[in-house]
Amino acid sequence: MLSPDAHARKSYRTQPGSRFPLGATVVPGGVNFCAFCRRATRVELLLYESEESAEPFQVVALTSEANRTYLFWHVFVEDLPLRCCYTWRAYGPLGVPQMSDEHASRKELLDPHARGVSDRFYRRQHAADAHAAGHASLRGIVTAPLDRADDDIEIRTLDDAIIYELHVGGFTRHPSSGVRHPGTFAGLIEKIPYLKALGVTHVELLPVMAFDEQDIPPFAAARGLSNYWGYSTHSFYSPHPRYCVEPARAPQEFREFVDALHAAGIRVLLDVVFNHTSEAGKNGPVIHFKVFANEAFYQIDSNDARLYRDYTGCGNTLNCNHPLVSAFIMRCLEYWVRELDVDGFRFDLASVFVRGEHGELLRTPPLPWAMEASPVLARVPLIAEAWDAGGLYHVGSFPGMTWAEWNGRYRDVIRRFVRGDPGIVGEVCTCIAGSADLYQNDGRLPANSINFVTCHDGFTLSDLVSYEAKHNEANGEDNRDGSNDNLSWNCGAEGETDDPAIIGMRLRQARNFMAILLLSQGVPMLLAGDEILRSQRGNNNAFCQDNALSWIDWQLSGDALDMLRFVREMIALRKRHASLRRRRFLTGQPSNGQAHADVAWHGERLDAPAWHDPGARLVAFTLAGQTAGEPMLHIVFNMNDDARDIALPVVDSGSWRRIVDTAAQAPGDIVADVERASIERGACRVGARSVVVLESR
Repeated sequence: MLSPDAHARKSYRTQPGSRFPLGATVVPGGVNFCAFCRRATRVELLLYESEESAEPFQVVALTSEANRTYLFWHVFVEDLPLRCCYTWRAYGPLGVPQMSDEHASRKELLDPHARGVSDRFYRRQHAADAHAAGHASLRGIVTAPLDRADDDIEIRTLDDAIIYELHVGGFTRHPSSGVRHPGTFAGLIEKIPYLKALGVTHVELLPVMAFDEQDIPPFAAARGLSNYWGYSTHSFYSPHPRYCVEPARAPQEFREFVDALHAAGIRVLLDVVFNHTSEAGKNGPVIHFKVFANEAFYQIDSNDARLYRDYTGCGNTLNCNHPLVSAFIMRCLEYWVRELDVDGFRFDLASVFVRGEHGELLRTPPLPWAMEASPVLARVPLIAEAWDAGGLYHVGSFPGMTWAEWNGRYRDVIRRFVRGDPGIVGEVCTCIAGSADLYQNDGRLPANSINFVTCHDGFTLSDLVSYEAKHNEANGEDNRDGSNDNLSWNCGAEGETDDPAIIGMRLRQARNFMAILLLSQGVPMLLAGDEILRSQRGNNNAFCQDNALSWIDWQLSGDALDMLRFVREMIALRKRHASLRRRRFLTGQPSNGQAHADVAWHGERLDAPAWHDPGARLVAFTLAGQTAGEPMLHIVFNMNDDARDIALPVVDSGSWRRIVDTAAQAPGDIVADVERASIERGACRVGARSVVVLESR
């Protein structure tokens, strides 16, 4: 790397360059830069020696004659070293305020295709900072090419998956994490043994594409808070710089992280945000798209071209089905699979993908189908959060053939059942059987249903059984933000308590939720920290809480350790029993040559499910083994306030062993050694508000 003085003395020679590919591409002899800008009449490339440089060492002027092909602006800079930073300026015709000479000369634009990003001089809130005046922008970084691109992509499904949703920063930022680089991909690598011991098969990372940490409401900013969750992307090709030890090595550090997880047998899913960007609405910041391709990338108000349609609640909406935007999204996703080796995606507010350029509902939206047709993306799981803030709700009907969905109905039904709502046993059975009513008619499978009880958005599991109302005062909006409909029960007291009876019931309820989730057909998703009873003290919208309220505290109490053991053993139980992970929907008939029906539904009496009883709070069912030699399971969910005696079906072995009982004290709540479990015959007693699992022996 040349020193700043050397840069000041040297001006790098340039050539016209190529319009392929977009972004900054390191090739033998130098770096090719290319950006798309439809309206520009002239463009400048600003080069900085490093992330710490306050001033550019060279400004390269591009002309239409030498550096423009169609709507692409390009230049090749000879011998430019790695780790240089860069921005663009775009000047345009009269009548376009953001591209006027006066405005453009003061506004530097971030390359939307930058593989690495520096936010060192991004001072949107303090633009008058003398040190950064004139150059207070996000900057792209010239990064080294990755060592390989894998074109032979195996088919990666969610069969047998157990997904663990986690925040890269919050997983290791707490001082108790003990890692060398807290809050980074490198720090998370040190916690892989924990993930492996837990037994999860996939991690689903909250947004890791570079986002604007300053993009928060004024009331939160006034409290010194920041955008923690990351749903405010500005650089879709770059890992978030704060999650990197060296942002100039962002692609390499992310790939090292993915490779380490793969070596441990854990796959990586990314939560991605292609419904809006951090540029927000009319008064939002100008970062790139508003200048480079405003009318193409955003849905513009039909009556006022200065306004943006907002179906996301974030100020703007990507015009996803415009050919240019669809191509951008497709190429970006393929890059993360091919070059960075991720295993699939979860799409935030994915119903935006079904909207046309005027916000209208499209019967056959191009983008979701194009993803399925991509030779790359068709081989990895695509998961939709199948709704948006504008009211489109597609759970059970998201366009396409193979898309999985976050099953919000599963969450709501199971929450109501466990808190004690009567008369919904039929709905519960439908949900735990894989939600065939949502997915079977159009040929989908149980794996299309991503089952969850908690996620980043809402109460943690511990808070779900400890609070009946949200407590979001720390966010600065007088507790007006966040959902008011949490379907929760506090077990008799709001928040913290010393009452041992209430504490005991909360622990039992937490085990009930986790057991039901892991005993359901479909794909279970756990929220990181639920297995150790992490609390946010009733805050159900911790989007701006980058502090101990959201971080994982690795100093575990006795109750947390007991819960961790319970979850580990429940995951192990699920893995032992293929009958809990069926590829096809349950039929009530024998399958795979088995003598017994794949499922038999019961109530307190055999073959008498209380599907239509308005007061029922109990369901029992028997699952036949799916594979040769696999034991049968008899499962009872009793959410009544009293214990019940439940009839047991006759089995060839003559007896059942009780392997799970959420009403029992640890370690009796789950038995790792089945041969040591208690034997049941004829009937079994199931405690109040508890889950019991018996295995035939």
